[in-house]
Amino acid sequence: MTSLSLPEARKLALLSQGLSAGAFKGAGINKTLAAIEQLGYVQIDTLSVVQRAHHHLLWSRNPGYRSEHLDALIERKQVFEYWSHAAAYLPMSQYRFTLPRKAALRAGEQRHWHQKDLGLMTRVLERIRDEGPLMAKDFESPGSQRHEWSGTPFKAALQNLFMQGDLMVVAREKFHKVYDLTERALPGEVDTRAPDSLEHARFLVLSYLRAHGLGTVAEFTYLLKGVKPSVTQAIAGMLEEGEIRQVEVGGSRYCTTGQALTLLERRLPRKEARILSPFDNLLIQRKRASALFRFDYQLECYLPRGKRQYGYFCLPILWDGRLVARADCKAHRQQKHLEVMSLHLEPGLRRRDAFMSALEQELSRFAAFNHCHRVSISRVC
Repeated sequence: MTSLSLPEARKLALLSQGLSAGAFKGAGINKTLAAIEQLGYVQIDTLSVVQRAHHHLLWSRNPGYRSEHLDALIERKQVFEYWSHAAAYLPMSQYRFTLPRKAALRAGEQRHWHQKDLGLMTRVLERIRDEGPLMAKDFESPGSQRHEWSGTPFKAALQNLFMQGDLMVVAREKFHKVYDLTERALPGEVDTRAPDSLEHARFLVLSYLRAHGLGTVAEFTYLLKGVKPSVTQAIAGMLEEGEIRQVEVGGSRYCTTGQALTLLERRLPRKEARILSPFDNLLIQRKRASALFRFDYQLECYLPRGKRQYGYFCLPILWDGRLVARADCKAHRQQKHLEVMSLHLEPGLRRRDAFMSALEQELSRFAAFNHCHRVSISRVC
C-alpha cells in the first residue's frame, strides 16, 4: 500500500479543491461553473456577517467571481438548488443522483423537517401549475399560523414538495425562493434516469474523490442516510477492479484514484494566503480537518457569547499549505469598513512576518469583495 506523508495528503486535498491559482479554465461565469462541477456542491447559508458562504466559497476559487454568477447559472439551468448534506447549489449534470433521496422522501422512507399535509401540498402544487412560479409569501394571508423553523404551513408544504422533487427553485428574489414545477424547470436534455443503489454509491465515492483527492467511508457518506452498506460494497468492487486504490496517511487508510495522485506532481502555491468561509468544502467535515490539517474548528456564532473562544464569525486562513490562523471578521457595509476584531494565530505558525505580509494582501482583496474600502485589525492573539 502506498503511504503519503501528511504534507502530501494536504497538498492532494488542496489541489483537488481548486485552491490554487489557475485551477479552473475559462473566465468569469464559466470558471464559476467549472468550480461547482469540480466541488460537486456549494453550501448555501443565510449568515451575512461577511459575504454569504456560497459567494465566499466561489470567490476563493475564482478571483473574478461575481455574485450574479449564481443567478445566471440557475437561469441557464446549468446549476440547481437541492440538498447535499445541507441546502446547496449543485451542477445540473448531477441531477439524477438526487433522485434516490427524493424517491425515499416521497415514499415516506425518509423524513426531512416537516410533517406532510398532503391536502395542502396538493393545493399548493395546483396553484403553481395554474399560475406559474410563486414564492412562499404569495400563499400567506394576514393571521396565518406560523410553525417553528418553517414559517407558515404553506412554506412547509413548499419545502416538502421541493424535497420530494415536485418543485424546483427557479430563482431567488432578495434571497426568497421562487418555486416552479420540476417538469417546467428542468432542461430538456437532462438525464432523469434514477440510478440504482450501487451506481449511486459509486457516484458518491468518485465525486468525493474528485473534489477532495482522498477520503474514507465515513467521509463519503457524511450525513447521508441509508447509503453506507452500498458504498462499502461499491468500494470493494472498485478496489478489486483497480478503479480506486488505498493509501495510508498517518496510520489511517484512505481511498484515492490514480488521477488524483498525479496532482502531487503539481506545485502548490505557498506564498498566497486564502481567507476561507466557515462552510468551505475543504473543512465542512471538522473531523477530517482535524485529522489532515491538525486544525480544530468550530463556528462559534451558534454558541453563547461566554463560551466563544475565537469570536462570533471566525474565518479559517490558509497559507503555506496549512490552516494557520482564524480571523473574527465583520463587514460594516454602510461604513465600507472590514473589521478584523481578532486575529488568532495557530501555535505552529512559522515565518510570522511572511504570513502577515501575505494576509495583508488577502485582506485587501477580501475587503474589496465585501465592498469595503478600509480594513482594520483590532487585536492579534
